[in-house]
Amino acid sequence: MTAVKIKICGITHPDDALACIEAGADAIGLNLIPSSPRCVTLDAAREVLRLVSANAPHLLTVAVIADLSTQEMVALQAEFQCLQLHGHEDPSQLELLLPHAYKALRIGTAEDVAAASIYPGEHLLVDAKVPGSLGGTGRVFDWRLVCDLARTRKLTLAGGLNVNNISDAISTVRPYAIDVSSGVESAANPRRKDVVRIRDFVREARASG
Repeated sequence: MTAVKIKICGITHPDDALACIEAGADAIGLNLIPSSPRCVTLDAAREVLRLVSANAPHLLTVAVIADLSTQEMVALQAEFQCLQLHGHEDPSQLELLLPHAYKALRIGTAEDVAAASIYPGEHLLVDAKVPGSLGGTGRVFDWRLVCDLARTRKLTLAGGLNVNNISDAISTVRPYAIDVSSGVESAANPRRKDVVRIRDFVREARASG
């Protein structure tokens, strides 16, 4: 079985991106959604992109966005390798951005899974469904809901993952990729990542997947 891909999301500082590179992550996410506590400006994101380009061009860079126009999203595709759509984007809008974009869906019920499956493309991201939030809450959902979806799509599993539950998450879902943010954040400053937590998470995920 192919090793699970590891994405560290909510990167706000070049040093944190460097820590992800050194730990062996496969991808990083930069959040451009204004309502997110991990939001960065496009200029700040570009500083991280320059570091990645110089040190790890193989690292996938993902723009986390919501409810932008198709024109705005196409412009971002010129700078990021992939787009992660967290808003009210419909399947036809996503279709125009493939293959370098995927939809993030919030899962709480089997009906949510059925709704997720109508989106086009190989990839999907699933996160916990929390009222009033577009994602990134650090909450876990019932992973069993998406096991079948993971057999038919390249599924990225997000939502409350950390070093203590990642082994169970991988063995239960067998996702294509995993996405962590709050699980590797600094206790002193939630907008920054903890180097040791990143390293431990990646090591545990590699051992499990």
